[in-house]
Amino acid sequence: MTDRPSIPASPLGAAEQESPHAWMRLARSVMLSTVGCVGMWSAAVTLPAVQAEFAVSRADASLPYTVSAVSFVFGQVMMGRLADRFGVAVPAVIGTLCLALGYVAASYATALWQFAAAYGLLIGFLGSTATFGPVIADISLWFTRRRGIAVAIASCGSYLAGTVWPPVIQYFTATAGWRQAHFWIGVFSLVTMLPLALSLRRRAPIFRFAAASSPAAAGVHAPIGMSPATLQGLLMVAGVACCVAMSMPQVHIVALCADLGYGAQRGAEMLSVMLGMGIVSRLASGWVSDRVGPLITLLIGSGMQAVSLLLYLPFDGLLSLYIVSALFGLFQGGIVPSYALIVRENFPPTEAGTRITSVLSATMAGMALGGWISGAIYDLTLSYQAAFLNGFAWNLLNLAIAGWLLAKLQRRPAIA
Repeated sequence: MTDRPSIPASPLGAAEQESPHAWMRLARSVMLSTVGCVGMWSAAVTLPAVQAEFAVSRADASLPYTVSAVSFVFGQVMMGRLADRFGVAVPAVIGTLCLALGYVAASYATALWQFAAAYGLLIGFLGSTATFGPVIADISLWFTRRRGIAVAIASCGSYLAGTVWPPVIQYFTATAGWRQAHFWIGVFSLVTMLPLALSLRRRAPIFRFAAASSPAAAGVHAPIGMSPATLQGLLMVAGVACCVAMSMPQVHIVALCADLGYGAQRGAEMLSVMLGMGIVSRLASGWVSDRVGPLITLLIGSGMQAVSLLLYLPFDGLLSLYIVSALFGLFQGGIVPSYALIVRENFPPTEAGTRITSVLSATMAGMALGGWISGAIYDLTLSYQAAFLNGFAWNLLNLAIAGWLLAKLQRRPAIA
């Protein structure tokens, strides 16, 4: 038995769901997210150049990335609330303007704290946040039968950004300097993102028909078997747990390769392979979710991620690390989109922006926490073996939550 009940499409604007407009909107959303999620990667790429410019320690030079990551957690929820109230175009336009301003401001920074402030407030809190969770939540409102694959495609924007942006930023940093790289990222973001953001002004059918609909017709009911707050909390804990595990290879694979004598470049290549396979994984998981439901998809992805984490323990040869990293990317990529789909099937669509971004922010918090914990364990043991086992333990917590939710699930009308 699958965890997806058999439900007809919503009568509210049903003709607009799965429509050509919906698919074109999805394409524009992916482009917006691919450009806008540059804020997730640029600080890490330019870290050595910024460290040399301001003559600070490696830990201090990492501050802009840390500040932007923490800001992303809180800013994304705020942007989700704006999307619920005014439509995704409003936070997208705000994010575009702030992202462009943030990169230009960062290019003129004369001290590290100014550079970190630009990342924390403009690039992290108000910028890139608008192009991840809110965009995924908005797309989930335009699809019913193919919601899984649509959400999976929308969530690929951040991975595409991680594939496309780092080599571009590195090239311009090496040839023109990090200041010019930041300045022109700001200009490019404004020119490309603003038209895309404005093209998303049309609100989803559920909002335009909600005033004339009964609460039941709009699918406004609490999750069966537990309170909405309990389900929301469990999904957020699950998001933290899976991403503490996920962060171990993603954050530390470069350092691991350097420790093994293969060099940082090999580690960077493995990370690229991992993210590339993650895109394949997200698309495949969306297809699977449309057929068996998001909870089963989450359980499968989490279980396979746990297995792939353990594969890092016995295999440390160069070729084997490439293979294991590819497998890890292939197994874990579909986990995060599953949360958005679970939220959409269990909460009112008018709350999608707030609730989806809250869960996705928890996954970002898990990445930040996991990256730090793995580093701390390495400092204590001078090895990544215990860090991989720590990630596996967190993964078991995620599996336990997903399994318990699946066991509690009852057949019920879904929210279209």
